[in-house]
Amino acid sequence: MALWQVPTSEKGWYLALMAPNIKGPNYPWLDPSRLYCHHQGLQDCLADLLQPFRDEPLDLVIGIDAMGFILGAAVANTLQKGFMAIRKAGHLCVETVARPYRDYSARDKVLEMRTDVIKPGLRVLVVDQWVETGGTMQAAIQLVEQQGGVVAGVAAICIEDSTGGRWLRERYRCSDCVPARILMGFDCLLFFPNFLFVVLFL
Repeated sequence: MALWQVPTSEKGWYLALMAPNIKGPNYPWLDPSRLYCHHQGLQDCLADLLQPFRDEPLDLVIGIDAMGFILGAAVANTLQKGFMAIRKAGHLCVETVARPYRDYSARDKVLEMRTDVIKPGLRVLVVDQWVETGGTMQAAIQLVEQQGGVVAGVAAICIEDSTGGRWLRERYRCSDCVPARILMGFDCLLFFPNFLFVVLFL
């Protein structure tokens, strides 16, 4: 289906804009950034993502390296709040705090955050494009909290029903864009990439 011809009849319609992996196992199995190319898709995605935080006092939005920068900056602009990036190690030329983590591909990495922004009690919304195992998001949360910041919420297009995803939902206010009736299907997409496009329009 062409990018501009996806029906817009229900919540989450824009998820069908995501492109499945055609390059093999070294790549993510979906490319959510394709929906950013569709103006209405991006606007509706942001509206759904931010609905749980409409009455939540927030001071800052944080986006996680790298695709969380796009969605996080869009969220910050929508909320008219400041934006800060959490980077992979080695990219910041200022004083930082660091936290090791294991990502969805089981690789050990390190996240870094500058130390001159988060103050005790500052309320932040942490944004990433996708939460698979939850390791990256947990490391970002730990960086905020060790500086006294308050994680008021976690937002991503999808928070998978993994051990890490459930850990996040049990401890923080979380928001994603996947309707409950198709959430289980996202675990099937690795093997059946057309599943999403079928269930969205049944």
